[in-house]
Amino acid sequence: MFNLIMRSVEWDTGNATMPMDRLFGYTQQHLKDQFLRDGNLILDDLIRLPCLFMQEGKDNQLAYSGQIIRARIVGDEVVFEYILDTEVRPLENGFIYTNRASLDMPHDFEFSRNHWAVKDVDLYRFLLRTDRPRRQRPTVFQITEHENILPSLVSAMMPFLASFDSVYQSIQQASANVGLSCRRADNIWENPAVIQDVVSLIDQSRVVVCDCTGRNPNVFYEAGIAHTLGREVILITQSEEDVPFDLRHLRYVRYLDNDQGRIELTTALQSRMQTIVGH
Repeated sequence: MFNLIMRSVEWDTGNATMPMDRLFGYTQQHLKDQFLRDGNLILDDLIRLPCLFMQEGKDNQLAYSGQIIRARIVGDEVVFEYILDTEVRPLENGFIYTNRASLDMPHDFEFSRNHWAVKDVDLYRFLLRTDRPRRQRPTVFQITEHENILPSLVSAMMPFLASFDSVYQSIQQASANVGLSCRRADNIWENPAVIQDVVSLIDQSRVVVCDCTGRNPNVFYEAGIAHTLGREVILITQSEEDVPFDLRHLRYVRYLDNDQGRIELTTALQSRMQTIVGH
């Protein structure tokens, strides 16, 4: 079973209320009876259920899985605190509406009325079955079955040459300035094949910086992997001629490889990263 809690505003504060007369709306009687004793609500049992927190609507509004951590009855309302599960991707209401039968939501108007329902459905089984399909696995390297992006991780893709160390330091500084940490694949040795280290780093990254300088084929390959995995990619280069034709329609940062140029690179990257992470 799970709690389905619908309201007209977004779930972004960590606390909310629900009128008592909206409790157990669109809930089958035998489920409701499990949380009543002598006509009184057994609130502690109710809030142990996993929750789907929804905003009214049938389109691109977002629904979040999570848990109620504390609740009490105040007057004619249930006042509660909640947390959202950040490891489970939010669902669009349009997707839920399409699959509403699987969540025991047969009534259209259930999507347009504040209420707190109990559904006799395994919520996490539904999420795993419908929202997190297995990824097709490549054969040259391995990726995990499900994404595990580290929100604060930036990766730098560049030639493994000492001449790029100062550029890497500029990328690290830009990352640190917005509260992120930066790594590049030659800093880690976790797998026998270097390509596996590179792919694992890209797959976990929030942002991937690719230096196209010198038209290094490895960097181009890594940029393609990052784009395929849906990562935020920032292209940098010392020469616009080094940016492949297929990527020139994308924004890139051009920099000079001297002290002033690297300072300007740090500033430009910091601005782009701030936009991406929303700081």
